[in-house]
Amino acid sequence: MTELFHQSLSTLPYVRDGKSRSINWENRTGEKGKGGMAASGLGPSRKGSPCIPKIQAGETVTLAETDGPGMISHIWITVTDQVSLRNRYILRDLVLRMYWDGEEAPSVESPLGDFFCCGFGVSYPVNSMPIVVNPTRGFNSYFPMPFQRKMKITLENQCDEDVEAFFYQVDYCLMEKLPLNAGYFHAQWRRQRITEKAKDYVILDQVKGKGQYVGTYLALTALERYWYGEGEIKFYLDGDEEYPTICGTGTEDYFGGAWSFAAQIQGKTVEQTYCTPFLGYPYYSCHDTQIHNDYHNDDILPQRSFYRWHIMDPILFDEDIRVTIQQIGVCHGGLFERQDDVATVAYWYQTEPHVPFEVLMERKERWPR
Repeated sequence: MTELFHQSLSTLPYVRDGKSRSINWENRTGEKGKGGMAASGLGPSRKGSPCIPKIQAGETVTLAETDGPGMISHIWITVTDQVSLRNRYILRDLVLRMYWDGEEAPSVESPLGDFFCCGFGVSYPVNSMPIVVNPTRGFNSYFPMPFQRKMKITLENQCDEDVEAFFYQVDYCLMEKLPLNAGYFHAQWRRQRITEKAKDYVILDQVKGKGQYVGTYLALTALERYWYGEGEIKFYLDGDEEYPTICGTGTEDYFGGAWSFAAQIQGKTVEQTYCTPFLGYPYYSCHDTQIHNDYHNDDILPQRSFYRWHIMDPILFDEDIRVTIQQIGVCHGGLFERQDDVATVAYWYQTEPHVPFEVLMERKERWPR
């Protein structure tokens, strides 16, 4: 069974037990032999119901629900291009939630875009191992998500407008039983519109139980001048109080870059974006001319996205975990405490039950500044 959690090219030849299933709007329960049944103008079973035709403003729809044991292996989602001055932040207005084994509090709760490493209400290419975003707004997750008795995935439209033509697919495998040590997938979004000076931003806390931390997404809007990335990421493990067990050396170091991500190009210092399987800096607003064209001005604050997957180096905990990041910059006068706009998604596995998340920030408070 454990090979289900360690899939690679080397394991593909080994025939495994299980039943492959897939859920979309046309086969909402993933029932065997029930795919592609809806009729269209072309006739029966000819692309009759490929998407949710409309998600009304304020409506919550169930994207997938089925009994276990099983494990989700892939999720694909896309939403139509509805960019306007009224709903240009639709990717922060749509809230994705996931529930395991009949729980009432979600184990995953995040704006749709941020879950797929696309903050700020915009989408852009992301090319990593567990999260891939392809043109145009093709959101993919390859995080394995086990469930014992039941799984449920919902999407809430908190926008003032209806969302039309919402496409998705959830691929999973039904099994006779899960490995005894299988943890449950969790992800939580947070934001602090203006961080407190000399007080670390909290990426994750109130996690009780045994598990492993597997990833961080950071959407940072710089509210002050100069270099922003001297802040260290800290992991407080199993009863750590004043000082953490693991403390990094800087923000760009944690995300696998170095020396401010910068190169000298035609006499100017230019930050370099990148995507790799486990570490990435996929988006910098100052490189995105489309945003400036949409607003017809140049007053957009610098926005940057980063991801770090602890797939090869998961952070293990037995009792609890707390993750923070400092807001420290540097200029000609040396290090200084910063105040910036920080949003994050933490990704981890743990035993259930989990501590319920704090109340999600109101939709307009989630919009970029």
